[in-house]
Amino acid sequence: MTDSTLESYIRQYIEASIENSTDSTINFVWHGGEPTLAGLDFYKRAVELQKRHCPEGRQCRNNLQTNGILLDEKWCEFLAENNFDIGLSIDGTHRVHDQFRKDHGGKGTYLHAAEGIRRLQAHGIQPDLLCTVTSATAKEPLTVYKTLRDFNTRWIQFIPIVGRQDEVSGEAYGDFLCTVFNEWLLNDLGRLDIQFFSETAHVLSGGSAGLCWMAPVCGRVLIIEQDGGIYSCDHYVRPKYRIGNINTTGLSELVNLPFQLNFGESKQTGLPDKCRHCKWLALCNGGCPKDRHPRGLNKLCAGLEQFFSFATPALSFAIELNKRGLGHEAIMSELQKQLKVIWKDIGRNDPCPCKSGKKAKHCCWKFRSI
Repeated sequence: MTDSTLESYIRQYIEASIENSTDSTINFVWHGGEPTLAGLDFYKRAVELQKRHCPEGRQCRNNLQTNGILLDEKWCEFLAENNFDIGLSIDGTHRVHDQFRKDHGGKGTYLHAAEGIRRLQAHGIQPDLLCTVTSATAKEPLTVYKTLRDFNTRWIQFIPIVGRQDEVSGEAYGDFLCTVFNEWLLNDLGRLDIQFFSETAHVLSGGSAGLCWMAPVCGRVLIIEQDGGIYSCDHYVRPKYRIGNINTTGLSELVNLPFQLNFGESKQTGLPDKCRHCKWLALCNGGCPKDRHPRGLNKLCAGLEQFFSFATPALSFAIELNKRGLGHEAIMSELQKQLKVIWKDIGRNDPCPCKSGKKAKHCCWKFRSI
């Protein structure tokens, strides 16, 4: 990206953020591909420009999402000095990660990613761990989760892969989520956050979804490419969704173009009847449009239904206990007691206590253990 385009972007993004929000923090997200390939000097210049254009009373915050391979001492010193938040991609175990994440020589990159995490931690940065859920990852939910947990970064995000050779099926995704949720809720509540679980709890508590794919409409998260081209979403960087260029049209105008507004609203208007009458609509709103079949139903629907059926009773109970003033340890203890009560005298062929209508052996039986 040229210096003039970078400055135009930063200036306009700050202006648009101030125009549309009273938040004192203006958040920049540097994504990819692999954003560190832009070079350290690029980000030094970006920070310099942010300081130049950010008005008094506001502050700029940066989030860099990386595979961690290039994070040497100089990188980490800069990121720490300028308070960057880091999301680092690491797919659980050494074997699973190296199956799909290889360098240009065909070698696995797990050790580089793990070293990147440790180097960031040595500089006082606790990165968010971003783990893709593929057909391979989904086969080892507890091993993957516990390996990530042992990095002690306190935040994990699981990203389902759809539309690729290694995509996860809805059913496998549901099993993965339920298995990880059971382990997290009963043993790690308060020690680390799982993004999807936290967002689900937030919505159940009466809040609005912070994740665009869980919200009723989308379209406010644009993407800029190096030539200044602006696209509707980072999942739709295709000619049809190129809505303009920041060097010729302002961001505030682009985000409010009729095409872009229709793009965001189509998430809701394009819902199939099954979604409109689904008891979990308020939690997923049909999911991300990129994951939908041509007829509109989300490819992960079965897994999301399974997770919500399994997790919402326990999450709702935990939320109520929290409102009563119980701490995390006490909540986990109460949940373990409740689980024993729920499953007492329930056999494999009895109706599942989650009220799905299925037999326990075909539903939550494998998640009943403490």
